[in-house]
Amino acid sequence: MSKPNARKPKPGLVKSPSARDYQREKTGQSFISKHLKKIYPLGINRTSSSQSLSSLSSNDSAQNFSLTRMEKNTSKTKSATTTVPMPCRLKPQERREKLNVGEQGIGDNNSERGDGLKRCHWITKTSDEVYVAFHDMQWGVPVFEDNQLFELLVLSGMLIYHLWTEILKRREQYREAFLKFDPSGVAKMNEKDIKDIIGNKSLALAENQVRSIVDNAKCTLQIVKEFGSFGRYIWGYMNYKPVINRYRYPKSVPLRSPKAEAISKDLLRRGFRFVGPVIVLSFMQAAGMTMDHLVDCFRFSECASLSDFD
Repeated sequence: MSKPNARKPKPGLVKSPSARDYQREKTGQSFISKHLKKIYPLGINRTSSSQSLSSLSSNDSAQNFSLTRMEKNTSKTKSATTTVPMPCRLKPQERREKLNVGEQGIGDNNSERGDGLKRCHWITKTSDEVYVAFHDMQWGVPVFEDNQLFELLVLSGMLIYHLWTEILKRREQYREAFLKFDPSGVAKMNEKDIKDIIGNKSLALAENQVRSIVDNAKCTLQIVKEFGSFGRYIWGYMNYKPVINRYRYPKSVPLRSPKAEAISKDLLRRGFRFVGPVIVLSFMQAAGMTMDHLVDCFRFSECASLSDFD
């Protein structure tokens, strides 16, 4: 029943957005763009690709990107007392490291580090050794074992808040905290276990991150029950063979791919969190499902040969 004194709007009149509404929308789009930029390891030129960042700060991003409205609400309600490192707190130098770009918005043209090896442009002379090792030994190498795949999915999800370098430096701590990323063990973590991890300041994980990891482990077990293994499920999207891309220029490498969008959509349907298409593509690259080393990188031929199997 309507209120007796309620005024009915005159037909044909539409309330125009206020300056505050416009600013709120603009701020929200900027927030999404900042997070998209820091997830992908390569410096992306906004105007050089049909899948540039500007094209991702729309309804598609709001629906698929892992920081959905649900995630933000969870962060507010469950992590009200937890301090989460966000991009706005970074110093200028740290911002450039997060974006992996130089002063002019492109990668360092000289990717050699004194060893005569040409690497992808996001590895520079100043890159941390743990980050270089990740590029040289893991990025693009096919991974099939369930625990290792779950680990890489979890680590990729952490890119919402952290740099790859920060994540890799804490990798052994994460392995210890999350039982070597055994999904069956993580899924059984109780409230005390979760609180202990949240309270460990050296891990720098917000409450919503920790709870999402536990929830994702439970979802992973459901997939194992249905498909026999998580590896069989995830590699089924690739017909059990990696995709070898042959990109010559950093700007050619997309932020997301049709495969990543399909996997992301199904993972979200199954209850996973922090698995938007950009995050999933980062996971696919780390797990060697898609090989995105640039063709002039010394790892291109090595990873291509590892991916050439029946």
